[in-house]
Amino acid sequence: MFIVNTSSNITPDVAALGIEPLSARSIILSVLLGTHPPLLSGRSLIGLAELFDIRPGTVRTALSRMTASGELLVDDGAYALGPRMLQRQHQQDEGRNAPEDVWNGRWFTAITTADRRSVAERRSFRSAMIGARMAELRPDIWMRPANIVEPDRPEDVIMLVGVLSADDPIDLVEQLWPLSELNRQSNTLRTSIARHRNSLDDDGHTVLANTFALSAAAVRFLRVEPQLPDELVPPDWDPPRLRAAYDDFELAFQSLLRTFLHGLS
Repeated sequence: MFIVNTSSNITPDVAALGIEPLSARSIILSVLLGTHPPLLSGRSLIGLAELFDIRPGTVRTALSRMTASGELLVDDGAYALGPRMLQRQHQQDEGRNAPEDVWNGRWFTAITTADRRSVAERRSFRSAMIGARMAELRPDIWMRPANIVEPDRPEDVIMLVGVLSADDPIDLVEQLWPLSELNRQSNTLRTSIARHRNSLDDDGHTVLANTFALSAAAVRFLRVEPQLPDELVPPDWDPPRLRAAYDDFELAFQSLLRTFLHGLS
């Protein structure tokens, strides 16, 4: 899902993407997920959130709740990602790069073996599968082409790897993923990124909130984009072009963000 803020700091064409407002939690996670190492002071996080018209008290409440839930770790006023969020950062970083493996026709299939699972266990399994860029064929059966590193096997899950016997693998891919919608979202993000790239050099911190929102949207999209082999996607498949456009955009954005955060320290 796209993310953006409806603040007056956000330009109309980015707001037109229909992205939901960034909460204090979303801002905190987004900036830490994009920071290496993922460690920032509370003062910096509060100052960043003020760009989105979010009050310091709201940010402090979010930091307290996120620390209590294990999403963040805190030490002497500095906040870092907890273990679960570090795994998300790893998945996010992987989404920035195209898969290197050449597809040999094999597929990964994950099948749960547990008879009964709690709602929390089902949610955890679903989150793990989505993070691994798997797609649900039917309840408790998830699949994808084996052109990426084999996903970690969750507890009570059988992971099968092998050549698939199917009438048409392309038809199966279209059942697993909404390719047309993914292609449309990628094209929309890439167009917006290209339009806003020059503003990072010309307008400085006045466009930081807008840039932050657009970057968060692109990163979240790339984190779950399936990274399918060329043989199984339409000829006009856009995500590889989005990755290339985002690489240049991200370099300029991170330089601007570091300058802004340095001024808050």
